[in-house]
Amino acid sequence: MRLTASVRQQLLDQNDGFERTVPYVGKNLTEYTEYSISDGQLYIRKSGKTSWADSRYSEERRPADDKETHSFLYRYQNSLNTDGIE
Repeated sequence: MRLTASVRQQLLDQNDGFERTVPYVGKNLTEYTEYSISDGQLYIRKSGKTSWADSRYSEERRPADDKETHSFLYRYQNSLNTDGIE
């Protein structure tokens, strides 16, 4: 499936309510990226901590740009409802 702009929008509209949390654990970093689809838009929120005691962080939930949306849909298209989309 080619992820043209119209196909991306169909996927977002068809998968309203989809959520995915992706953990990343590195040597001095633990980070969680939360993806959610709502109202035909992909939203991203990151939170995590480093090895320093006071280094927890949490970003505000924000809309994804076109590049981030394309990358997310490409990566997780097997987990999404693609019925009727060619």
